[in-house]
Amino acid sequence: MTNGDPWALLRSYTDARIGLGRAGSALPTSEVLKFSMAHAKARDAVRTPMDWTAIERELAALALASLRIASAATDRDSYLRRPDLGRVLGSESRQMLATQVRAAPELLLIIGDGLSSTAVAANAVATVGALLPFIRRNGWPLGPVLLASQARVALGDDAGGMLKARAVVMLIGERPGLSSPDSLGAYLTWEPRVGRKDGERNCISNIRTGGLSAAEAAFRINWLLREAFRLRLTGVRLKDESSYQLDAPPTMPAIRESI
Repeated sequence: MTNGDPWALLRSYTDARIGLGRAGSALPTSEVLKFSMAHAKARDAVRTPMDWTAIERELAALALASLRIASAATDRDSYLRRPDLGRVLGSESRQMLATQVRAAPELLLIIGDGLSSTAVAANAVATVGALLPFIRRNGWPLGPVLLASQARVALGDDAGGMLKARAVVMLIGERPGLSSPDSLGAYLTWEPRVGRKDGERNCISNIRTGGLSAAEAAFRINWLLREAFRLRLTGVRLKDESSYQLDAPPTMPAIRESI
Protein backbone atom coordinates (compact mmCIF):
# COMPACT_ATOMS: atom_id res chain seq x y z
CA MET A 1 0.00 0.00 0.00
CA THR A 2 1.30 3.46 -0.93
CA ASN A 3 -0.19 6.67 0.50
CA GLY A 4 -3.25 4.70 1.53
CA ASP A 5 -3.94 3.49 -2.02
CA PRO A 6 -4.24 -0.33 -2.07
CA TRP A 7 -3.95 -0.37 -5.89
CA ALA A 8 -0.67 1.53 -6.13
CA LEU A 9 1.58 -1.54 -6.00
CA LEU A 10 -0.44 -3.42 -8.61
CA ARG A 11 -0.40 -0.42 -10.96
CA SER A 12 3.40 -0.50 -10.94
CA TYR A 13 3.24 -3.89 -12.71
CA THR A 14 0.87 -3.02 -15.55
CA ASP A 15 -0.15 -0.27 -17.95
CA ALA A 16 -3.76 -1.47 -17.74
CA ARG A 17 -6.25 0.91 -16.16
CA ILE A 18 -7.06 -0.68 -12.83
CA GLY A 19 -8.39 0.72 -9.58
CA LEU A 20 -9.45 3.99 -11.15
CA GLY A 21 -11.72 4.98 -8.32
CA ARG A 22 -14.88 7.02 -8.72
CA ALA A 23 -16.47 10.34 -8.04
CA GLY A 24 -20.08 9.57 -7.28
CA SER A 25 -21.27 7.40 -10.18
CA ALA A 26 -18.54 8.58 -12.56
CA LEU A 27 -14.79 8.37 -12.92
CA PRO A 28 -12.62 10.96 -11.20
CA THR A 29 -11.78 13.95 -13.39
CA SER A 30 -8.07 13.04 -13.34
CA GLU A 31 -8.80 9.61 -14.86
CA VAL A 32 -11.10 11.07 -17.51
CA LEU A 33 -8.32 13.46 -18.53
CA LYS A 34 -5.74 10.64 -18.63
CA PHE A 35 -8.06 8.58 -20.84
CA SER A 36 -8.58 11.52 -23.19
CA MET A 37 -4.82 12.03 -23.45
CA ALA A 38 -4.25 8.34 -24.21
CA HIS A 39 -6.95 8.45 -26.87
CA ALA A 40 -5.38 11.54 -28.44
CA LYS A 41 -1.95 9.85 -28.54
CA ALA A 42 -3.46 6.81 -30.24
CA ARG A 43 -5.14 8.99 -32.88
CA ASP A 44 -1.93 10.94 -33.44
CA ALA A 45 -0.01 7.68 -33.89
CA VAL A 46 -2.35 6.71 -36.73
CA ARG A 47 -2.64 10.12 -38.37
CA THR A 48 0.79 11.74 -38.01
CA PRO A 49 2.75 11.51 -41.30
CA MET A 50 5.95 9.48 -41.14
CA ASP A 51 9.20 11.47 -41.15
CA TRP A 52 11.24 9.24 -43.45
CA THR A 53 14.08 11.75 -43.66
CA ALA A 54 15.03 11.09 -40.04
CA ILE A 55 14.85 7.32 -40.60
CA GLU A 56 17.03 7.59 -43.71
CA ARG A 57 19.62 9.57 -41.78
CA GLU A 58 19.72 7.03 -38.95
CA LEU A 59 20.01 4.11 -41.37
CA ALA A 60 22.83 5.85 -43.20
CA ALA A 61 24.66 6.09 -39.86
CA LEU A 62 24.44 2.28 -39.78
CA ALA A 63 25.93 2.16 -43.32
CA LEU A 64 22.61 0.98 -44.77
CA ALA A 65 21.16 2.22 -48.05
CA SER A 66 17.43 2.82 -48.23
CA LEU A 67 14.73 3.39 -50.82
CA ARG A 68 11.28 4.90 -50.34
CA ILE A 69 8.32 3.02 -51.70
CA ALA A 70 4.56 3.40 -51.33
CA SER A 71 1.53 1.19 -51.52
CA ALA A 72 -1.35 1.68 -53.91
CA ALA A 73 -3.17 3.71 -51.23
CA THR A 74 -2.68 7.30 -52.38
CA ASP A 75 -3.46 8.99 -49.05
CA ARG A 76 -4.17 8.20 -45.41
CA ASP A 77 -7.94 8.12 -45.79
CA SER A 78 -7.83 5.58 -48.62
CA TYR A 79 -5.26 3.57 -46.63
CA LEU A 80 -7.58 3.37 -43.63
CA ARG A 81 -10.72 2.66 -45.65
CA ARG A 82 -9.17 0.26 -48.17
CA PRO A 83 -6.78 -2.17 -46.46
CA ASP A 84 -6.38 -4.05 -49.75
CA LEU A 85 -4.62 -1.05 -51.31
CA GLY A 86 -2.03 -1.03 -48.54
CA ARG A 87 -1.05 -4.61 -49.38
CA VAL A 88 0.24 -3.97 -52.90
CA LEU A 89 2.86 -1.69 -54.39
CA GLY A 90 1.90 1.49 -56.18
CA SER A 91 2.80 1.55 -59.87
CA GLU A 92 5.61 4.11 -59.46
CA SER A 93 7.22 2.11 -56.66
CA ARG A 94 7.00 -1.07 -58.70
CA GLN A 95 8.76 0.59 -61.61
CA MET A 96 11.39 2.13 -59.33
CA LEU A 97 12.24 -1.21 -57.71
CA ALA A 98 12.49 -2.87 -61.10
CA THR A 99 15.08 -0.34 -62.26
CA GLN A 100 17.06 0.36 -59.07
CA VAL A 101 17.39 -3.04 -57.36
CA ARG A 102 19.49 -5.30 -59.59
CA ALA A 103 20.44 -8.25 -57.38
CA ALA A 104 17.95 -10.45 -55.53
CA PRO A 105 18.54 -9.97 -51.79
CA GLU A 106 18.84 -13.00 -49.55
CA LEU A 107 17.04 -11.04 -46.84
CA LEU A 108 14.85 -8.01 -47.43
CA LEU A 109 14.19 -5.52 -44.63
CA ILE A 110 11.15 -3.27 -44.94
CA ILE A 111 10.09 -0.55 -42.52
CA GLY A 112 6.41 0.31 -42.95
CA ASP A 113 4.53 3.15 -41.30
CA GLY A 114 1.51 0.92 -40.69
CA LEU A 115 -0.94 2.18 -38.12
CA SER A 116 1.59 3.97 -35.90
CA SER A 117 4.23 6.36 -37.16
CA THR A 118 5.04 6.91 -33.47
CA ALA A 119 6.13 3.28 -33.13
CA VAL A 120 8.31 3.41 -36.22
CA ALA A 121 10.03 6.64 -35.22
CA ALA A 122 10.74 5.34 -31.72
CA ASN A 123 11.74 1.74 -32.37
CA ALA A 124 12.42 0.76 -35.99
CA VAL A 125 16.03 1.87 -36.44
CA ALA A 126 16.99 0.62 -32.97
CA THR A 127 15.63 -2.80 -33.91
CA VAL A 128 17.47 -2.81 -37.25
CA GLY A 129 20.66 -1.77 -35.48
CA ALA A 130 20.33 -4.60 -32.97
CA LEU A 131 19.62 -7.08 -35.77
CA LEU A 132 22.56 -6.08 -37.99
CA PRO A 133 25.28 -8.02 -36.09
CA PHE A 134 23.23 -11.20 -36.48
CA ILE A 135 22.67 -10.58 -40.19
CA ARG A 136 26.38 -10.04 -40.78
CA ARG A 137 27.32 -13.04 -38.67
CA ASN A 138 24.99 -15.26 -40.69
CA GLY A 139 26.20 -13.83 -44.00
CA TRP A 140 22.78 -12.95 -45.39
CA PRO A 141 23.18 -10.45 -48.26
CA LEU A 142 20.89 -7.45 -47.80
CA GLY A 143 19.30 -5.23 -50.37
CA PRO A 144 18.48 -1.62 -49.56
CA VAL A 145 16.09 -1.16 -46.66
CA LEU A 146 12.70 -0.27 -48.11
CA LEU A 147 10.77 2.52 -46.39
CA ALA A 148 7.11 1.91 -47.13
CA SER A 149 4.38 4.54 -46.85
CA GLN A 150 0.71 3.59 -46.35
CA ALA A 151 1.88 0.03 -45.76
CA ARG A 152 0.12 -3.07 -44.56
CA VAL A 153 2.01 -6.22 -43.57
CA ALA A 154 1.33 -8.01 -46.85
CA LEU A 155 3.10 -5.27 -48.81
CA GLY A 156 6.23 -7.21 -47.92
CA ASP A 157 4.91 -10.15 -49.93
CA ASP A 158 4.53 -8.01 -53.04
CA ALA A 159 7.89 -6.26 -52.73
CA GLY A 160 9.74 -9.37 -51.63
CA GLY A 161 8.25 -11.49 -54.38
CA MET A 162 9.08 -8.91 -57.02
CA LEU A 163 12.71 -8.72 -55.86
CA LYS A 164 12.91 -12.54 -55.47
CA ALA A 165 14.03 -12.28 -51.85
CA ARG A 166 14.30 -15.55 -49.97
CA ALA A 167 12.91 -13.98 -46.79
CA VAL A 168 11.44 -10.66 -45.76
CA VAL A 169 11.24 -8.96 -42.38
CA MET A 170 8.61 -6.25 -42.19
CA LEU A 171 8.92 -3.85 -39.25
CA ILE A 172 5.64 -1.98 -39.01
CA GLY A 173 3.68 0.23 -36.64
CA GLU A 174 0.99 -1.79 -34.89
CA ARG A 175 -2.55 -0.65 -34.23
CA PRO A 176 -2.17 1.64 -31.19
CA GLY A 177 -3.77 0.77 -27.89
CA LEU A 178 -4.71 3.25 -25.22
CA SER A 179 -1.63 2.27 -23.21
CA SER A 180 0.73 1.53 -26.11
CA PRO A 181 0.58 3.93 -29.08
CA ASP A 182 4.24 3.19 -29.87
CA SER A 183 4.23 -0.60 -30.38
CA LEU A 184 6.24 -1.97 -33.32
CA GLY A 185 5.65 -5.36 -34.89
CA ALA A 186 8.07 -7.58 -36.84
CA TYR A 187 6.64 -9.96 -39.44
CA LEU A 188 8.82 -12.67 -41.02
CA THR A 189 7.85 -14.42 -44.25
CA TRP A 190 9.80 -17.11 -46.10
CA GLU A 191 9.73 -16.85 -49.91
CA PRO A 192 7.36 -13.86 -49.97
CA ARG A 193 4.87 -13.64 -52.80
CA VAL A 194 1.43 -12.17 -53.36
CA GLY A 195 -1.19 -14.43 -51.85
CA ARG A 196 0.69 -15.52 -48.76
CA LYS A 197 -1.64 -16.03 -45.79
CA ASP A 198 -1.16 -14.69 -42.27
CA GLY A 199 -0.60 -18.26 -41.09
CA GLU A 200 2.48 -18.42 -43.33
CA ARG A 201 4.38 -15.74 -41.42
CA ASN A 202 5.68 -15.27 -37.88
CA CYS A 203 5.07 -12.19 -35.78
CA ILE A 204 6.95 -10.62 -32.91
CA SER A 205 4.92 -7.80 -31.41
CA ASN A 206 5.03 -5.14 -28.68
CA ILE A 207 8.55 -3.94 -29.50
CA ARG A 208 8.79 -0.74 -27.47
CA THR A 209 9.98 0.78 -24.23
CA GLY A 210 7.91 -0.94 -21.59
CA GLY A 211 7.45 -3.98 -23.83
CA LEU A 212 9.96 -6.09 -25.74
CA SER A 213 13.29 -4.30 -26.08
CA ALA A 214 14.93 -3.84 -29.49
CA ALA A 215 17.80 -6.10 -28.40
CA GLU A 216 15.51 -8.92 -27.30
CA ALA A 217 13.35 -8.54 -30.40
CA ALA A 218 16.46 -8.81 -32.61
CA PHE A 219 17.50 -11.95 -30.74
CA ARG A 220 14.13 -13.56 -31.43
CA ILE A 221 14.01 -12.38 -35.06
CA ASN A 222 17.46 -13.85 -35.65
CA TRP A 223 16.43 -17.19 -34.16
CA LEU A 224 13.33 -17.37 -36.34
CA LEU A 225 15.27 -16.34 -39.45
CA ARG A 226 17.91 -18.99 -38.90
CA GLU A 227 15.23 -21.63 -38.53
CA ALA A 228 13.38 -20.28 -41.58
CA PHE A 229 16.50 -20.59 -43.72
CA ARG A 230 17.13 -24.08 -42.34
CA LEU A 231 13.58 -25.41 -42.65
CA ARG A 232 12.54 -23.23 -45.63
CA LEU A 233 9.31 -22.12 -44.02
CA THR A 234 7.70 -19.61 -41.67
CA GLY A 235 4.29 -19.48 -40.07
CA VAL A 236 2.36 -21.86 -37.86
CA ARG A 237 4.83 -24.69 -38.49
CA LEU A 238 7.72 -22.62 -37.15
CA LYS A 239 7.47 -22.21 -33.37
CA ASP A 240 9.48 -19.57 -31.54
CA GLU A 241 11.73 -21.58 -29.23
CA SER A 242 14.35 -18.87 -28.90
CA SER A 243 13.84 -19.00 -25.13
CA TYR A 244 15.88 -22.21 -25.10
CA GLN A 245 18.80 -20.82 -27.09
CA LEU A 246 22.10 -20.56 -25.28
CA ASP A 247 24.10 -18.55 -27.80
CA ALA A 248 23.07 -15.12 -26.52
CA PRO A 249 24.73 -12.31 -28.45
CA PRO A 250 27.69 -10.57 -26.82
CA THR A 251 25.70 -7.33 -26.52
CA MET A 252 23.01 -9.09 -24.47
CA PRO A 253 24.72 -10.97 -21.62
CA ALA A 254 21.55 -11.13 -19.56
CA ILE A 255 19.33 -12.73 -22.23
CA ARG A 256 20.53 -16.23 -21.45
CA GLU A 257 19.18 -16.05 -17.94
CA SER A 258 16.17 -13.80 -18.48
CA ILE A 259 14.36 -15.31 -21.45
